[in-house]
Amino acid sequence: MILAQAAQVADLSPLAAVGAALGASIAAVGAGLGIGKIGQAAMEAIARQPEAAGDIRSNMIVIAALIEGVALFAVIVSALALFL
Repeated sequence: MILAQAAQVADLSPLAAVGAALGASIAAVGAGLGIGKIGQAAMEAIARQPEAAGDIRSNMIVIAALIEGVALFAVIVSALALFL
């Protein structure tokens, strides 16, 4: 329903709306998987070397923020594909 409305507003084919939705969803799923993998690796690293937990945690947060930034960029590009 929302995709059809977006296609009507932008005067595009419904295929463009589906493509934008697929692009945004793939970016969101990829970001979720990437952050999950970072969390897993960080927990394993902290378990092996507990004295480095602060450094590992801060690096994990920085990397997660970078992944979120890339994911947001991908979602915005997908949304702009509807209107440009």
